[in-house]
Amino acid sequence: MIIIKTQEEIKNLRIAGKHLGEILSILEKEVAPGVTPKELDARARFLIEERGCTPAFLGYTPHGVSYAYPAALCVSVNAEVVHGIPNNTPLKEGDGVSIDLGPWYKIVVVDPARTVPVGKISHELSELLRITKESLFVGIHEAVAGNRTGDIGNAIETFIKPHKYGIVKELAGHGVGRNIHEDPYVPNYGQKKTGALLKEGMVIAIEPMINLGKAGVIFDKDEYTVYTKDRLPSAHFEHTILITNGEPEILTNY
Repeated sequence: MIIIKTQEEIKNLRIAGKHLGEILSILEKEVAPGVTPKELDARARFLIEERGCTPAFLGYTPHGVSYAYPAALCVSVNAEVVHGIPNNTPLKEGDGVSIDLGPWYKIVVVDPARTVPVGKISHELSELLRITKESLFVGIHEAVAGNRTGDIGNAIETFIKPHKYGIVKELAGHGVGRNIHEDPYVPNYGQKKTGALLKEGMVIAIEPMINLGKAGVIFDKDEYTVYTKDRLPSAHFEHTILITNGEPEILTNY
């Protein structure tokens, strides 16, 4: 069921988004060679709680998983597409690392992510990050009342195809706000004028996951981490978007 958000919920989502923008900007500056994902997770938890929020991912059990997620932050390095569980392996110069988190603020939650370079990275990886981020904004442009989720996916797919990157199809964006994952399903590919109708007051997370190599992925035995099948790097960018009568509003702007 698609949930249209109330004006009070939208007000709180804007506040939550502002907090998340600040937190992600701080975390991005702290990503460096030698830092561990667990250290980033501890820092994220502190920053979330410092702002009067609660880590939404910590203790959350997605459908089909046998245990709760054990951290506040997802840290996915290189060939890890999404949902990497923070560990004690230090980041290295040249890595690409996706940081993904969500806070509960009062009774609402937002869900943004970004992939950042660790020190100096290769031109190939830099281009993957740049193009993936651009594809997010191409998708956001289509997130207007009267369009459908297929318009978002088609725009992202059309933009990515000339670059010969792999578009992950096993995972997608989603509704968000009262819960971490809500309807509708928002894929990063598809046909125009298909899928759920976008209406004013809907809140969705758009999150292209784009692989340097082929599109195939595998799910790790830890039940959370998703890897590229060919073990080439992946990039992930995400914003939470409010559907309005006019231009889409980015609630998690950073």
